[in-house]
Amino acid sequence: MALKLYDGKDIRNVGVAGHGGSGKTSLVSALLYTAGSVDRLGRVDDGTTVTDYDEEEIARKVSISTGVAYAEWAAGGGKVKINLLDTPGYNIFIGETRASIVAADSVLVVVDAVAGVEVQTEKVWSFAEEFGQARALVVNRLDRERAGFDRAVESIQNAFGRGAVAIQMPLGEEKNARGIVDLIGMKAYTYDSGGNGKGKEEAIPANLADAAQAAHEKLVEAAAEGDDALLEEFFDKGTLPVEHIVDGLKKAIAAGRLFPILCACGGKNLGSDHILSFLTNFMPSAADRGTVKGAAKPGGELDVTRKITNDEALSVYVYKTVADPFAGRLTYFKVQSGVLKSDATLTNFVRSSEERMAHIGVLLGKEQVPVQELRAGDLGVVAKLKDTVTGDTLGAVKSTPIFYPPVSLPEPLIKFAIEAKSRADEDRMGVALHKILEEDRSLRFERDPQTKDFLLGGSGQQHIEVIVSKLKKRYHVEVTLKAPRVPYRETIRGKADVEGKHKKQSGGHGQFGVCNVKMEPLVRGGGFEFVNDIFGGSIPRNFIPAVEKGIVESAARGYLAGFPVVDFRATVYDGKYHDVDSSEMAFKIAGSLAFKAAMAVAKPVLLEPVMNVEVYAPDTYSGDLMGDLNSRRGRIQGMDNKGSMTVIRAQVPMAEMLTYATDLTSKTQGRASYHMEFDHYDTVPGPIADKVIAAAKAAKAGQVEPEEE
Repeated sequence: MALKLYDGKDIRNVGVAGHGGSGKTSLVSALLYTAGSVDRLGRVDDGTTVTDYDEEEIARKVSISTGVAYAEWAAGGGKVKINLLDTPGYNIFIGETRASIVAADSVLVVVDAVAGVEVQTEKVWSFAEEFGQARALVVNRLDRERAGFDRAVESIQNAFGRGAVAIQMPLGEEKNARGIVDLIGMKAYTYDSGGNGKGKEEAIPANLADAAQAAHEKLVEAAAEGDDALLEEFFDKGTLPVEHIVDGLKKAIAAGRLFPILCACGGKNLGSDHILSFLTNFMPSAADRGTVKGAAKPGGELDVTRKITNDEALSVYVYKTVADPFAGRLTYFKVQSGVLKSDATLTNFVRSSEERMAHIGVLLGKEQVPVQELRAGDLGVVAKLKDTVTGDTLGAVKSTPIFYPPVSLPEPLIKFAIEAKSRADEDRMGVALHKILEEDRSLRFERDPQTKDFLLGGSGQQHIEVIVSKLKKRYHVEVTLKAPRVPYRETIRGKADVEGKHKKQSGGHGQFGVCNVKMEPLVRGGGFEFVNDIFGGSIPRNFIPAVEKGIVESAARGYLAGFPVVDFRATVYDGKYHDVDSSEMAFKIAGSLAFKAAMAVAKPVLLEPVMNVEVYAPDTYSGDLMGDLNSRRGRIQGMDNKGSMTVIRAQVPMAEMLTYATDLTSKTQGRASYHMEFDHYDTVPGPIADKVIAAAKAAKAGQVEPEEE
């Protein structure tokens, strides 16, 4: 049976987000089962959930990427289509959540009944706030030992304000959890554990009647606030009829003044039907936003608008890309305006290329359900587009392009050197990584021009380990990870005046070249200068470049520890040559010998890269974090306050920052983030330089891998 076509007013795009371990994926599975989208209640422990289908997610029992599925539900009117985006909750994958939640029109924030509001709960809340999305909360896993609904509500209100109001309360907690009380209609509903998710109506138990009445009165007052007519009615009558409560709640939710709190047990499938009905009746439809903004050119001002209607010019925004080993590249998109028909040819405005949207569909986890068309506000998927990647905009009218802004993601916090295990792996690694990079925009892959290491950057060690596992399982590429080498450099602090002499006699033509060279330091960042100060032809002009080449090549190999020598001037001012035995090679060797002789007396030192670091953390951690940066040889440059957050600016040697991502997460329970970029090179302190030099020499001798200090 073909899927019904839905207009924007009958579509709910809902991001399901929260801290890792709050039960989002189990709850989504329960919603899909209750709605009849699937025929069994999936479980994370069994690897049978709809939206966690990747083998890495099944093995690790955590969401790594956003899963998309739809449910059809009728409540209080006609049937609606609810597109659910099940997003990751752990810090290292939170970039994926930010990138994909932009396709939602509202966000259902899942809170664990034991832990309450946690770090990532606050982060996903801030994403929804930034994107202007309506929000509601579900206190989930009420069947857990030590679960407490009232405690979780208090945690929510402390974090997000008194606009968070319960519209349900649980019937029982922990092992006695059996249902919910609807505080709008003032009725109770009980469920069979692991059943079909549809409650049986009952009277509110006598022992909960007073608590339910008090909660109902709070809810009525919250619904009336902000609406003068409702507020007047509330003061006159002391209460409101159900239909007026519903109207007040809908307006307050859409305006971002009120955030309803529901309750559920995703694993036992308790409360699913009421969550579906709430999403249908209270959360804004895809069309309720009215318009969507874009730019007339990439990166331009957002001064172009499109109505979210079927009769507007077609425009499509790509919010996610998946590199499927069987289906090829899958492109997840949102129809922002107009109607997209299967087999339509669209223009990628960003790439200036044509794309055929063959066999469009909607997603039910990994299953693609084919459709003939998708209307404004709906989410879809298409396979095998040639050039399109995440963040691109496509449309049907070339003459009036629009560019929807791609979501900005933070820079990687940690980098590893990545090496292929074999020549065959090396040949395949580049192609495989390119496909994974299309899928995960928070990754970076680059080659360090100095150390020649291939560097893979991500948001944490586990993030990189997941990529390594994908390379092996999906693309049969085996790699090893190492901490990246710090790109030290060498320079001189003193001057030198030396002779480089190469003389070799072996019968017949010999080799002869002598050059006199002065070396002196340049300012930091001065690079390398070569000066030809020869007068009188003591070295023929055609041999001068060979002297320079000998110095340059020797400087690249280093002197103290094999790191490039920088920031010096070499002046060749005298020398000798032989009419027969002199050659370019002889003078190149002479230049190299002069360089080595000069380094021996010019007070060589080791330089290290120093980074500009900005740490963004709650105020309570600022003292500890500044102390930690000082212990890493950092120099605090300043602090700024932004609300309850502190921005610490410092300059810290790169060698001290290699493990900072992991340490910062540990010290702040994941509440802090940081950004760093290269600023300048500075001298390495003597004792640390001695260790680096010793490690480099040992590595060169084949004894051990070089250690980073």
